[in-house]
Amino acid sequence: MSAAIASSPLVHLTASRLRIPRPRASASPPGCSRGACLDWRLTVGRRAARGCGRLRCFSNDRGGGEDGEKRGDEEAAAAAAPSEAQVGAAEELGSERSRSGSFSSSSSSGTPGVSGEPPLLSFSVDNIDTVKLLELLGPEKVDPADVKAIKEKLFGYTTFWLTKEEPFGDLGEGVLFVGNLRGKREEIFAKLQRQLRELTGDKYNLFMVEEPNSAGDDPRGGPRVSFGLLRKEVSEPGPTTLWQYVISLLLFLLTMFSCIELGISSKISSLPPEIVTYFTDPNATGPPPDMQLLLPFVESALPVAYGVLAIQLFHEVGHFLAAYPKNVKLGIPFFIPNFTLGTFGAITQFKSILPDRKTMFDISMAGPVAGAALSFSMFLVGLLLSSNPVGASDVVEVPSQLFQGSLLLGLISRATLGYRAMHAATVSIHPLVIAGWCGLTTTAFNMLPVGCLDGGRALQQGAFGKDALFGFGLTTYSLLGLGVLGGPLSLPWGLYVLICQRTPEKPCLNDVSDVGTWRRAALIVSVFLVVLTLIPLWDELAEDLGVGLVTSF
Repeated sequence: MSAAIASSPLVHLTASRLRIPRPRASASPPGCSRGACLDWRLTVGRRAARGCGRLRCFSNDRGGGEDGEKRGDEEAAAAAAPSEAQVGAAEELGSERSRSGSFSSSSSSGTPGVSGEPPLLSFSVDNIDTVKLLELLGPEKVDPADVKAIKEKLFGYTTFWLTKEEPFGDLGEGVLFVGNLRGKREEIFAKLQRQLRELTGDKYNLFMVEEPNSAGDDPRGGPRVSFGLLRKEVSEPGPTTLWQYVISLLLFLLTMFSCIELGISSKISSLPPEIVTYFTDPNATGPPPDMQLLLPFVESALPVAYGVLAIQLFHEVGHFLAAYPKNVKLGIPFFIPNFTLGTFGAITQFKSILPDRKTMFDISMAGPVAGAALSFSMFLVGLLLSSNPVGASDVVEVPSQLFQGSLLLGLISRATLGYRAMHAATVSIHPLVIAGWCGLTTTAFNMLPVGCLDGGRALQQGAFGKDALFGFGLTTYSLLGLGVLGGPLSLPWGLYVLICQRTPEKPCLNDVSDVGTWRRAALIVSVFLVVLTLIPLWDELAEDLGVGLVTSF
């Protein structure tokens, strides 16, 4: 009844109550006996559901003639001897009231007989069954008939002996089959997937996951497994919308602007003094300088901008090249502009369910490996050109303290350029050094093992599982908060991850199979290099290593 009442146009929703209008009550009107009014109350929901225009008690039509009086007499006679159905309905209504107190009579305050609004029947929103409401508004659940057929035709003593069922999914919209595996997990899973397609077509996705709250490992080795069932429209990502394409284009244009700004900033030694003072001196006063003075420097800033953009595009190409052979669809990249590094990288979503953890690892690591390879090539070639006097016309002057921002890159620069060049106030370097430095730093940030960053994806569902992600993530957030990783960039990067990238990826179809030893070893080496890249040099260590000119301790 509550569903019919809620769908009626006569229901007015206020802050805390659903209110159903009824006609004003008169003092014992003739022809409206208690039985007739009770019958009217019992039929409110049905009449509202049928979309009737107005609810009336057929008692007094104010001069309706003999027909109205006759109808009133007939209704009074019928009410005097109520039928068994009416008595049963009255008892059912009384029991409903006693259980939930859904309906109550409310009278209007003010002058008797004069009311700003008609008397109402009130329905309390507090008494709505929120579980049933979520079932109606939430994702579509698995069909019980299909669950029964799956239990009868898929599971058995030769594949998977079912012991119990549990809710599965973010909102419990699926079914988790818990039991005992009767063979090799990969072979059983492939067989169950094939039989499920033959039975239900493309209606569902079957997941193999670790059994929750398992008492021990499987006797055959590895964790105990269970099988989760979800509808395809619930478990698979949605398509890319037009607004997402528009937002991606706008972010890319902003990223191009930030990369050009980075290239202009690299010319700080030759920029107009009033512009440098305005942007670097916090105590600067007066009107802002004319920004048109920067236009002559745009052309010279393009090499750095092109280098940073090329690294990020190559990073994304690596993801797509790794995903294509495995039939995994990726969404469009959303580039994140940043005026210090040119860009913070890009957010690339999976647009299809990944088949297994190896696929997750390979696709996640392909982007950082491609970006790091191109970045390091640019960085190394730039250092070699910086040490060659032939390229003196292309070099830019940067403060030597810049090289103290990274332990690994500072040591490589010190070994290539020498102590004399690195121990001066400024260092002459090729623009490729700046592009490579920014690319390596951005790649290192994206390899941190948190959320749905590349490092988080590779660590969580690729190598060590969700339990390891929690420990690594907590440690990474702590180091970022203390400024140990990334130096002055740690706070903006941490906020970016918390806002945009903190949620881990959804499970793969096969979320149990191991990725192998060499993939774990590669990830450990990568994390070690990431830490060396993001740890800045403090003054004492920089002075001992001869990286940058240290004026005070």
